[in-house]
Amino acid sequence: MKRDFLHITDYSKDEFWDFIERSSWIKNKINNDSSYKPFDSKTLAMIFAKPSARTRVSFEVGFFRLGGHALFLGPNDIGIGKRESVADIARVMSRFNDMIMARLFDHEHILELSEFASVPVVNGLTNYNHPCQIMADIFTIYEHRQSLDDLKVVYVGDGNNIVHSWMELSMVIPFNLTIACPEGFSPDKDLTNKAKNKGLSEIEISHDPFDAVKNADVIYTDVWASMGQKEEAEERRRKFKNFQVNKKLMDHTGKHTYFMHCLPAERGIEVTDEVCDSEYSIIFDEAENRMHAQNAIMVKMMEDSRQ
Repeated sequence: MKRDFLHITDYSKDEFWDFIERSSWIKNKINNDSSYKPFDSKTLAMIFAKPSARTRVSFEVGFFRLGGHALFLGPNDIGIGKRESVADIARVMSRFNDMIMARLFDHEHILELSEFASVPVVNGLTNYNHPCQIMADIFTIYEHRQSLDDLKVVYVGDGNNIVHSWMELSMVIPFNLTIACPEGFSPDKDLTNKAKNKGLSEIEISHDPFDAVKNADVIYTDVWASMGQKEEAEERRRKFKNFQVNKKLMDHTGKHTYFMHCLPAERGIEVTDEVCDSEYSIIFDEAENRMHAQNAIMVKMMEDSRQ
């Protein structure tokens, strides 16, 4: 029976730790053992409604380095939900490929792809969530801290799809998650209530970034205006101006704190150059680990789908 990777909450705590261990093991294999090829003669269809440098490169290179071939299908190749129905695309791609990865706008489209595809489907991002990114993030944190015990992650900025996947993670493993955002830019209310009611992690929504970051192990941010919101960029800059991650904010944690960003960063807007290029910034480890975390996800999905 096939398994998909659409939400972090689709997997158990034990499976989460399996992903972390696999990510580390596969990272070591890629760097030291060129004979490890679990995707030999396999193909991955990569459907992009939203362009992305890191998502394409990390999936394409990662699948190739494990022996497979990844095929890029951009907006001009597939007008998903427009030129052809999502269900038909899922059925057709399943006849040619062993796996599908899709980076889309509409979350309902990834759910429909999953429903009608006969091969595993990986959520490469939707407007609702970004599970692969957060699996890479938490793997990176684990590499640097060697533990997830007593972890406090503070996200500073817009309550967007990145935040939603952090909230999903908070329902699988326990940690402290604080979201510092301007009023009116909080994450999805239903998901926030669901995460709080789960009772596994401490969840806090704050509108004061300096209060929020106290005792933070990680400060995380993202662009203030995501793709599809660029017409709001100037207005958002005014509303988010007190939420920039700069040295003053980093110094306010009262401890050694890592800085993370899913990239691309608009330097000088949501974060300063000084923070991005500091010794406590782990953004490029985070970017590299997209490939290793995604490879771990795809290997497990392929194994589970054969059972």
